[in-house]
Amino acid sequence: MNTNSSELITWSSTFLCGIKLIDDQHKGLVALINDMFQHVTGNQAQEHKYFSNVIQELIKYIKIHFATEEKILLATKFAGFSQHKREHDFFIFTVMEKVNEYNVKKYINLSAFTKFLKDWVLSHIAIIDKRYFEYLRMTASRKADGVLSITRADVG
Repeated sequence: MNTNSSELITWSSTFLCGIKLIDDQHKGLVALINDMFQHVTGNQAQEHKYFSNVIQELIKYIKIHFATEEKILLATKFAGFSQHKREHDFFIFTVMEKVNEYNVKKYINLSAFTKFLKDWVLSHIAIIDKRYFEYLRMTASRKADGVLSITRADVG
């Protein structure tokens, strides 16, 4: 079924913010997008079936990730929170528009959709999320092993 042997997104340390929870969620999102890319076959019926099964998982994952980021940004009083939330809301709105279009047409261009996800996620992590990475590095506690974490003491 899989005709693509390469990843659409190659994970890189440049995407790391240093907070394990966020980094793990970003890696999971990249893995989901790469899985979607692996299911681009050119066979409309196969892609339709796959998309039907995966889209709710993707939406749930995105909402959980965005809620996690937003909770941390609010707790740490990040000044750019409102703009960051708007970016998240716009992305969810755009994905939902594409899902609604799929529900009406019963067709998805899986290749174009995965490329849209790739472009948005990479630019979001590399540009928008980077704005809070430095802030969190200054705010977070560093454990003995060098790992950063946000604790009650950091936000209290």
